[in-house]
Amino acid sequence: MGASPHWLARLLPALRWWPRVDRGSLRADLAAGALGAIVVLPQGIAFATLAGLPPQYGLYAAMVPAVVAALWGSSRHLVSGPTNAISLVVFATMSQLAEPGSAQYVSLVITLAFVVGLIQLAMGLARLGVLVNFISHTVVVGFTAGAALLIVASQLPNFFGIALPPSPSFLETIHAFAATVDEIAPYTALVGAATLATGLAARRWLPRLPYMIVAMAAGSILAYALNRWLGQEHTAIRTLGALPDALPALSAPQFSLDTLRALMGAAIAVSVLGLVEAVSIARSIALKSGQRIDGNQEFVGQGLSNLVGSFFSAYPSSGSFNRSGANYEAGARTPLAAAFSAGFLVLVVLAVAPLAAFIPIASMAGILVLVAWGLIDFHHIATIVRASRGEAAVLAGTFLATLVMHLEMAVLAGMVLSLLLYLRRTARPALRSMIPDRDSPLRKFRERRQGEAECPQLQILRIEGSLYFGAVDHVGDYLQQIEERRPLQKHLLVFARSMNFVDVAGAELLAREAGRRRTRGGQLYFHGLRESASNMLHGPAFAGSFDRGACFAGKAEAIGAIFAQLDRAVCATCTARVFEECRRLPPP
Repeated sequence: MGASPHWLARLLPALRWWPRVDRGSLRADLAAGALGAIVVLPQGIAFATLAGLPPQYGLYAAMVPAVVAALWGSSRHLVSGPTNAISLVVFATMSQLAEPGSAQYVSLVITLAFVVGLIQLAMGLARLGVLVNFISHTVVVGFTAGAALLIVASQLPNFFGIALPPSPSFLETIHAFAATVDEIAPYTALVGAATLATGLAARRWLPRLPYMIVAMAAGSILAYALNRWLGQEHTAIRTLGALPDALPALSAPQFSLDTLRALMGAAIAVSVLGLVEAVSIARSIALKSGQRIDGNQEFVGQGLSNLVGSFFSAYPSSGSFNRSGANYEAGARTPLAAAFSAGFLVLVVLAVAPLAAFIPIASMAGILVLVAWGLIDFHHIATIVRASRGEAAVLAGTFLATLVMHLEMAVLAGMVLSLLLYLRRTARPALRSMIPDRDSPLRKFRERRQGEAECPQLQILRIEGSLYFGAVDHVGDYLQQIEERRPLQKHLLVFARSMNFVDVAGAELLAREAGRRRTRGGQLYFHGLRESASNMLHGPAFAGSFDRGACFAGKAEAIGAIFAQLDRAVCATCTARVFEECRRLPPP
């Protein structure tokens, strides 16, 4: 099959990866999908309860929305469904409008999913996916590492069989766990540890087998044996229990203006949170898989998934860290893995719910701890820490913010830190004093070293970076220092090829500098001025501030023209003689 037309590939993104599907990928995707269906069982139930909904609605959110998001998104590994953060926001906003768990509450939440889908789809069609470019690689690495610890913290009660009050705070969870260490259920912890150990061993020594399923089977067998031998009353090993065996019913959002108006604030918050979560997770997985993520397509996929899901009893969904990480670690190759996961979940709900009830919750916790460990990118963390203190600060700030803030706020905090670091760098462009290299037959220029001679009448300055409002003070201070140190240097030649952009504030600074040098009998010159900068400096707003004849394309041309303007009385006593033209003058 030839390449699909661009418009058709945007309409049906699956056409881009469908040619990669073969027998091997289908086998891998089926195995990953089976694991994903098992992983989402306890999550879906827990998250739905957290959102104030009946438990089955968490499973419904992992069915149709997961398929739509996979087929219309750009990530090969992102799995959508119910999430912790979305569930918390849904409960916090919707519980003010109706009684949690009531029919009216369920109807409002389903309508919320419809409105969220509309907003996200509109953002995708408007190509606002460029917003995710402000989420830097460093932010994604820090966010992923922090989210991994959040996953571990959330599984402590299940892994050790203790009761902890629900809390979104990592520190509060750890503090509560430390206060209840003496209440750890030993047999539950044994099952969790056995699952974890088996998973680690299988991943290392049985690489061809899906180590998560091997680990879960080992934990389930151990839990069953302990319960049969000692009795569940003694072991206190909890299992998933009975699951609802009904498929999601068709639903209809409420389209009254009053309802839509009441939901708009919550819908905007959930839309932004869902998109930030989904794209951040997709990009974090893509760092490992080497895939490029299309932010616009992810916006479209998430929007369609919520829009369609609202007609199948689904509440707002987004990308899931747990399931996406498990999907990648299980060897998924295409988005079919997420679709298979939804299909397997339907089978589980319809046919094997009694068997799923034997899976110990501690085993699920052990699996999720394995997933969390795999999400921490130790290699890139070490690289960032060694490469840049500024980037390391952004990494640490995002990591800590993820532990103490909501996930969407942590990403925003990381973005702000990255932008501040960028602004700090760009606000201090490199300013280099240049002189001709005597050893270069081509008259190349290099940076002047401390103590080296320079022309007493001409300062040559290379500006490396944009001259915008944030950099004006830094450049202005440097020009003032030049004037104070070398008052006879009335002429200034700016090597502007590395000066990518000049805004109004930068142009005003240069205009003042040009005027001051003319007053002193000198001039401001430019070499290699870029078109955008030239349009600003020679535009109508600064007409007359700069002489077009003071702009040169070549360095030799610039030096020759400026040399003709120098004061020969000063040249007569000058011993520097840095230019080629100086050699034609009588010796001092």
